[in-house]
Amino acid sequence: MSVLRTPICDLLNIDYPVFQAGMGWVARADLAAAVSAAGGLGCIGAGSTTDADELRAEIRGVRAQTDRPFAVDILFATVASKVDEAVRYTDKVMAMVDVVFEERVPVLISGLGSPRDAIAGARERGIKVMSVVGAVRHAEKAVADGVDAVIASGSDGGGHVGSIGTAALIPAVVDAVDVPVLAGGGLADGRGLVAALSFGAQGVWMGTRFIATQEARAHENYKLKIAATDSAGTIVTRAHSGKTCRLIRNAFTDSWAGREAEIEPYPLQGMHVGHPASQRGRIEGDVENGVLPAGQSSGLIADVPSAGAVVRAVVEEANTVLSNLTAGNTLAAE
Repeated sequence: MSVLRTPICDLLNIDYPVFQAGMGWVARADLAAAVSAAGGLGCIGAGSTTDADELRAEIRGVRAQTDRPFAVDILFATVASKVDEAVRYTDKVMAMVDVVFEERVPVLISGLGSPRDAIAGARERGIKVMSVVGAVRHAEKAVADGVDAVIASGSDGGGHVGSIGTAALIPAVVDAVDVPVLAGGGLADGRGLVAALSFGAQGVWMGTRFIATQEARAHENYKLKIAATDSAGTIVTRAHSGKTCRLIRNAFTDSWAGREAEIEPYPLQGMHVGHPASQRGRIEGDVENGVLPAGQSSGLIADVPSAGAVVRAVVEEANTVLSNLTAGNTLAAE
């Protein structure tokens, strides 16, 4: 078996251990289908879909383009149950889970929080469940809840992040759990895939790299902004959703500096502030006044190719890196 065909590839019936993150707003049917058709695992980000019917349409949109496996990422984060808006949010999440079950989506991913209550239903339908985590304790809890794999995403990444850097988080999670681990957070190319494998992970989880692709549901200004942003051009803030989130620094993030006391708890901050600002930034292209999630890997991105080309380039570069390392070791031995 090729080094790049790891056990999780067999588990999910995919060719390459290249996984596209389920980014809200931008990860829809076209992007997920393109990544899956290229041999990776594409993912629909359900967080910004209006309702269950819209999610169902996205799922069917993937199947209209490819018969390869794909995933749906749902945010299961705990919310304040006494707040009417939060209760409606929870109801929406459960309705999305029902759609995933009804449509028999191959993989369900928990982007935030534990998918514990959905695992039994998923298992009955042959659906694999993975959970994104930002700390060892979160990984251990997810495994205790019954997930099939965990996605350890370091603070280098874009969107919702924890406080632990990728290079420290990945091997620590690998050591702590007995299920496959994917590595995410600031990884955007074949070198990142090889680094993930060296840490003991079985694949790489990439978000920012796939936002800057032709199929992503994002304004061209947002894609080009990622390509123009260096590795120091992002900032972690709670202003978007109420949880820590890495965004490209701009007038929106600067306007919330020093206003922590005004930020509402998740998901209310997102409902009242983050969602309108995401529409401005991600969809309408106002890159100064909108929300623009991106990781420190922005500094490694300089173009906006097709998603399939990204998958192929990651695999090709990873093979080249591994060949060069092997050749170097051979020469050293001689």
